[in-house]
Amino acid sequence: MQIHAGERFEFGENWSRFLRVLDDERINEAKKSLRTMLGVDSLTGKTFLDVGSGSGLFSLAARLLGATVTSFDFDPKSVACACELKRRYFDGDSDWLIHEGSVLDRDFLVGLGKFDIVYSWGVLHHTGKMWQALENVVASVASEGQLFIAIYNDQERISERWAALKRIYCSGFWGRQIVKAICIPYFVLPAFALDLYKRRNPLRIYSEYKKQRGMSKLHDWYDWLGGYPFEVAKPEEIFDFYRERGFELQRLITCGGGLGCNQFVFVKC
Repeated sequence: MQIHAGERFEFGENWSRFLRVLDDERINEAKKSLRTMLGVDSLTGKTFLDVGSGSGLFSLAARLLGATVTSFDFDPKSVACACELKRRYFDGDSDWLIHEGSVLDRDFLVGLGKFDIVYSWGVLHHTGKMWQALENVVASVASEGQLFIAIYNDQERISERWAALKRIYCSGFWGRQIVKAICIPYFVLPAFALDLYKRRNPLRIYSEYKKQRGMSKLHDWYDWLGGYPFEVAKPEEIFDFYRERGFELQRLITCGGGLGCNQFVFVKC
């Protein structure tokens, strides 16, 4: 109903298309991303909660690294993506559980238990109630456990303009066409012109993009353009929020004040 009312992007539909291009190289990059941010070589013996599992790629990566994984998503098509990856790589595995549920449902989260690692990359700002979602995941983190989240950077008026474009994109067929006609050239043409000027292959940025967490530039574009609901926060706001709740910042990667997500790894003291 939210999708038909123009209040929510079809995240699961986009991720189901992403699975068509998923390969071993992308999976290895996802594993590398987890190892680097969490500061580990292996997740053997750890429990891992994927909050808003999307394509299921990072649930798969965590399972391949040895974790016992629980995945959930609000979008049934995203749940289906995780189920498909489990079927492909861990069919029948009792150490990877997949649910349909919402991070805004506190009773649901409590029922899942506590985890050594709670992971939610680029999800909590799409719930429509970001601060409640940020609060709700606190109880899911075990003592001395890690919380790995990524939240859209607050660019103030620029963010407000992006929010308006996202609402138009989700309003229906013509809204999508208008936003794509405006924004795809905005994304493509400057880099294309620079590559031609420097005599570089203009397609290299698409082939190399998979080195960023194993993702696909095209599918990330659509996720960005349609990603609604949409909320943002400054890095210091997230830092202060979790410090007040007994977390210590372990690792931080910002987007340099620009467009994108700031990544945080906290430890629950």
